[in-house]
Amino acid sequence: MPVSLEQDRRVWQRYDRATVLKRWAWWIVATIVVLGCWQIISGATRWEFVADAPQQLAQLVVRAFPPRWDYMSELWKPLWDTVNIATLGTLVGLIIAFPVAFLAARNTTPHPVIRIIALLIIVVSRSVNSLIWALMLVALIGPGLLAGIIAIGLRSIGFLGKLFYEAIEETSIEPIEAIASTGASRFQVLTYAYLPQVLPAFTGVTVFRWDINIRESTVLGLVGAGGLGIALNSSINSLQWDRAGMIFVVIFVMVLISEWISARVRKAII
Repeated sequence: MPVSLEQDRRVWQRYDRATVLKRWAWWIVATIVVLGCWQIISGATRWEFVADAPQQLAQLVVRAFPPRWDYMSELWKPLWDTVNIATLGTLVGLIIAFPVAFLAARNTTPHPVIRIIALLIIVVSRSVNSLIWALMLVALIGPGLLAGIIAIGLRSIGFLGKLFYEAIEETSIEPIEAIASTGASRFQVLTYAYLPQVLPAFTGVTVFRWDINIRESTVLGLVGAGGLGIALNSSINSLQWDRAGMIFVVIFVMVLISEWISARVRKAII
């Protein structure tokens, strides 16, 4: 009995039946989670305030602009403090993250236990936001620039350490084996084989982190850690929105300059 060609025709499908069912199951679970989260958020939201938000924003902009330009004379010191917090905090993070990265990298760590400890330091640093670090440090050592510098430094350790040790693990093995074959010590191998390969990446990452820290240091003053945040918090609490507008302009210009410097340095390195 002849077989019809239509019966032998195979229909191409991107996924098999089991994969299709799994994908649909994940979509259903994700939809349920999203709807559940939306229900929780909706129940805790005052929608009459949300509806009034555009009008409130327009009034806030009217109050804040034009900014009070003569207030700039009082912002030079907080501005300088903010730059110092970001710069010194980045330096603190760099000093600690540099050895931690070599201890965390698989190809340079002296022992697996030490690697676990180094990775734990990096994870703890990355898990806590700089504002939270500043809040705790202000409670421990009091308000001021020192709390802000340490908070930025503690936050920077995880960021720098993670990218540093990843760069170390991606180093080429040929120069390392060549220098090790000459009888060089472990320290000499790190200095003359690893460091020249990772130094450009280290420099670029450090400059990039400094650029980020400039932004983060502007808000640390909201919890008493010094810088422009203190002036901003004072202006908002006293409803002096024209002064707050001036601070916003200063922050914008400062971040713009730091971004330009960061981009120029990274371009010069690459």
